[in-house]
Amino acid sequence: MIQPLTIADYARRHKLWACFCALFFLIVFFSCASAVYDILVLNEKAPLYALGAGMVGFAATAAGSIPGLFMNKLSDRTEDLMLGSAAGMMIAAAFFSLLMPALEASDKLFANEWLSMAWVIFGIFLGIVFLLGINAITPHEHFESGAEGPEIQVRDGIWLFVLAIIIHNVPEGMAMGISFAAEDMQIGVPLTAAIALQDLPEGLAVVLALCTTSISRVKAVMIGVLSGLMEPIGALFGVSLTAQLGYAYPLGLALSAGAMFFVVFHEVIPETHRRGHQTAATLGLMFGFCLLMVLDRGLG
Repeated sequence: MIQPLTIADYARRHKLWACFCALFFLIVFFSCASAVYDILVLNEKAPLYALGAGMVGFAATAAGSIPGLFMNKLSDRTEDLMLGSAAGMMIAAAFFSLLMPALEASDKLFANEWLSMAWVIFGIFLGIVFLLGINAITPHEHFESGAEGPEIQVRDGIWLFVLAIIIHNVPEGMAMGISFAAEDMQIGVPLTAAIALQDLPEGLAVVLALCTTSISRVKAVMIGVLSGLMEPIGALFGVSLTAQLGYAYPLGLALSAGAMFFVVFHEVIPETHRRGHQTAATLGLMFGFCLLMVLDRGLG
C-alpha cells in the first residue's frame, strides 16, 4: 500500500493537483463574494433568495444532527431505510425541480427540440464531471466503501469522513442557489423544501455513524451541524454561476441535477445496499420519491 503523504508533500509532488485545487477555491471564494456584494450593495433578490435557501438547508441539517446527542445507534436496517428515503427525495428533487425546469427553459432558448435536449444532456454530464473532479482532487473516506481521492495523511483521520460529508452537501447547496437564479419561486421553493426535508434523516444518520468512531458524541453532532454550512456556501456559488441567466440557466439546472444524480447513484444507494438490507432501502427510496413528488405538486 502507498504510504500517505502530508498535504504539503503531496502538493510538491503533484503541482497540477495543487494548482487545480487553488484555482477551484479561488473561483468559489470570488463567486461567493460576488453574490454577497450583489446582496449588500446592489440589493439583488436572486442571491438573497439563494442564501436564504442555503440557510434553510443548514438549519435542517442541524435539526437532523442534534437528536444524535440523545439517541443511541440505530439498527443497520433503520439507517439504510432512512438513507434510502433521503436518496428518493434527492432523485425526486433533481427530476421535478431541476431537470424538468431545465428542459422547459432550454425549449424557450432553442428553436430546435433536439438542440434543446442536447443542451440539457450536456449540463447533466457536466454535473457528473464536476463531481468526479471534486472526488478526484479531495481526499475523503466513506464509512463503508473506504478511502477515495489522493492518499493524503491528515492529523485526525475523522476529517476524511468530514470531507466526504462536505462533498455530499455541495451539490445540494448549488442546486438551491441555481433554482433561485431566475427568482422563480415555483422552482426554488419546492426544491428547497425537498432538500431540507431529506437533510433531516441524512443529518441524523451521519451523526450516528460518526458516533461509532473514536470521537465523542458532542463532537460528532458539532461536525454534523457545521457540515450544513456548505449548503449556503454552495447556494451562493450556484447562483453566481447562473447570474447572467440566458443559456447558463438551463445548463446550471441540468448541472445540479446531474451532480445530485451522481451522488445518489454513485454513493448513497451503494452505501444502503452493502449490509444486506436492499429491500428496506429500496422501499425507503420509493417512499421518499413519492413524498417529494406530492410535495413538489403541492408547492409548485
